[in-house]
Amino acid sequence: MFEFASYHMLLAAFGAVVILGYWLPRFVSGREPAASALLIGIGFVVFAWIPGLPLAIDPIALPQPWERVSELCVTIGLFGVGLRIDKLSSRQRWVPTARLLAIAMPLTIAGMAIAGWLVAGMTLAGALLLAAVLAPTDPVLAGDVQVGPPLEGGEHPVRFALTTEAGLNDGLAFPFVHLALAIAVSAGVTGEMLGEWLWRDVVYRIALGVASGIAIGWVLGKMLFSWPRENALANTDSGVIGLAGVLATYGLTELAEGYGFIAAFVAGLALRRQESHHAFHGQLHRFTESIEHTLTAILLIALGAALPTLLQPLSWAGVAIGAGLIFVVRPLSGWLSLAGVMARSRERTVVAFYGVRGIGSIYYLAYAGSHTELVNEAQLWATVAFTIVLSTVIHGFTAGIAVERATGE
Repeated sequence: MFEFASYHMLLAAFGAVVILGYWLPRFVSGREPAASALLIGIGFVVFAWIPGLPLAIDPIALPQPWERVSELCVTIGLFGVGLRIDKLSSRQRWVPTARLLAIAMPLTIAGMAIAGWLVAGMTLAGALLLAAVLAPTDPVLAGDVQVGPPLEGGEHPVRFALTTEAGLNDGLAFPFVHLALAIAVSAGVTGEMLGEWLWRDVVYRIALGVASGIAIGWVLGKMLFSWPRENALANTDSGVIGLAGVLATYGLTELAEGYGFIAAFVAGLALRRQESHHAFHGQLHRFTESIEHTLTAILLIALGAALPTLLQPLSWAGVAIGAGLIFVVRPLSGWLSLAGVMARSRERTVVAFYGVRGIGSIYYLAYAGSHTELVNEAQLWATVAFTIVLSTVIHGFTAGIAVERATGE
């Protein structure tokens, strides 16, 4: 009479893990970043010991499912981050963001590439790929340090800097991923390769990402609020339009060989500028956030389940690289980049330290694994998985309190 089908058991276990992951933090602080660490941990406890499951979802053997789910999760997350920002205000407000992108991120990439090459003994391509994968901060897992939802304010300079940095640096890491893959394929660096990389992967794709995000976000805003004015689509409260808009933005930009991640964030910003006080912005954000949380839960539980396989090749060098990024490289590069633009030491320290790593790193490494044969792939996944786990624990359990103290909330 009773049939214990494995499919139904997996559904029940998955549902139980998600419920526990979001319920248990309520006994401490109720912060969702803390839930991120618990989703990985409970996923490891519940799923990792099912015979054959860690191998069945191994991202090294099956990179494309990881690539697609994480790609969708980051894209929706970036659009939602753009929608969050109520006020763009003056150029001065963007100076910390510009410093983090133009100084801290290159310094982080350089530091991690050197560490991968000298400490872990990786190839030049592998070390650069590791650096590019780990360089961007995460727009998905960093909700507790970002500005508030649309129309709710909470845009302190600390939150604004962390939010806008996370919104832009996922796309800005892509040129370095492309460079690493080009070096891996050609087994060397030439002037011709660097020239082509500079104009195509840096200039053209970034510019197109920004331009298409502005254009599509503007058109989407007009279709929602103005065309037709007397019967606006925004009056239907249909949040699925937000998902449709971000998918269209990302897909069209990628078809034109631009960076869809940049376009998704910029489209959210552009859309938010139109009818900025309309309650529909909150509806769009809530809808996209729900989808983002669902996809994030799937990825974090899967990561926990895959840890026995992923962490087998982890060496002390990988541990040192992950810990070095979280505790030394990112904080130091962030601190240096913010010199002279953040007067309060506590604010500068918080922005420098709380660069959460997560879903974006999963996407970039899965993308690289599905597009070329990686020499150090197992070592790369072990180091990245360890770094994500460490980040969700260290940042997840402390970020909310630290940011609240720094902002006086």
